[in-house]
Amino acid sequence: MSALDAFRLDGKVAIVTGAGRGIGASIARTFAEAGANIVLTARTKEQLDEVAADVRAAGREALVIPADVNDTDVMQEIVDRTVAELGGIDIVVNNAGGTQPRPFLDTSPGFFERSFHFNVTTAFVLSKAATPHLLASGAGSIVNISSAIGRLRDRGFVAYGTAKAALSHMTRLTAADLAPKVRVNAIAVGSIATRWSGAPRSNGSASPRTSRCARSTSRHRPAASSPASSSRSTADSKRRTSPSASPTSPNPAPTKQLVSWWVSRRAGRGLRRAGRNRFRRGPREPRR
Repeated sequence: MSALDAFRLDGKVAIVTGAGRGIGASIARTFAEAGANIVLTARTKEQLDEVAADVRAAGREALVIPADVNDTDVMQEIVDRTVAELGGIDIVVNNAGGTQPRPFLDTSPGFFERSFHFNVTTAFVLSKAATPHLLASGAGSIVNISSAIGRLRDRGFVAYGTAKAALSHMTRLTAADLAPKVRVNAIAVGSIATRWSGAPRSNGSASPRTSRCARSTSRHRPAASSPASSSRSTADSKRRTSPSASPTSPNPAPTKQLVSWWVSRRAGRGLRRAGRNRFRRGPREPRR
């Protein structure tokens, strides 16, 4: 038996929310390759049908349930249809979620609460509705898709980061409640090049959502510290102030630019902090 055989999901039934694109679609396709039957739910039926075709091409069953998980009343319907048509539930992947970055002073209480509802409450409601069937499975599993911003910090993420931090801790508490019958885990992903986050479209343009995100984030960027980064900042500034610039203008890799800035910023901050600490402490004494 190969090492990959330990990850087989033959005959399992998995519910994946937000399965029409991005991370959710990739999870659904991968689970199908591993042998699972998939319940696909998201708002856009056309996207779900595309993923369902790939699941069936892998020789597995696909159940498409178009739904907006923000309406928590649909959760029980998703669970009931899954059990009725596929015979049970073994895995729940709470992938649906996300919130646009927004400066702190522009974040209203309503925006903050909607972010919490979309990222945390929806996962709680679906997990609770599915738990009796996960217990009956004897090897149930819940996977929550969280985010690294739930434990890091940066400007513009007070709503989304707080919600994902809550989702991560809810995962720990739920795991304690349901152990040892049901495993509950979270994956705190970093920046993922999906169409939602700005992966280039087939025509090479960025999504309007990412263009708005890039413009919002750029207001908080620190001054450039090198000629190369200075030239990039100047180019970005010209593009933002150009009258002909539009949210859908071609941009080869907006996500890569944001990630590069993020990495360089954190690396520089860490080096500066390390230098200050060495200055304060002085040379280390040899261990005895």
